[in-house]
Amino acid sequence: MDQLKNSFNSTGNTGAVNQQQPAGAQKEDYLDKAFDMGAKKSGHQVDRNTAEKITDGARGLFEKATGKQVNSKISN
Repeated sequence: MDQLKNSFNSTGNTGAVNQQQPAGAQKEDYLDKAFDMGAKKSGHQVDRNTAEKITDGARGLFEKATGKQVNSKISN
């Protein structure tokens, strides 16, 4: 059993789950999560692509109205 543990430790495998997203997948930011939560709470089923278009549009309107970029912590 010790040999098995040592072989895993020597390969660098700590048993941690890889949390990287596949290539081409977009990372969901806080604005997207908030929209998804609001849609779910209101009982609406919104497709992921549609939700992304809506939040991108809202982000664009905010930037156009204020002249400021949305904080990268809130939106990508």
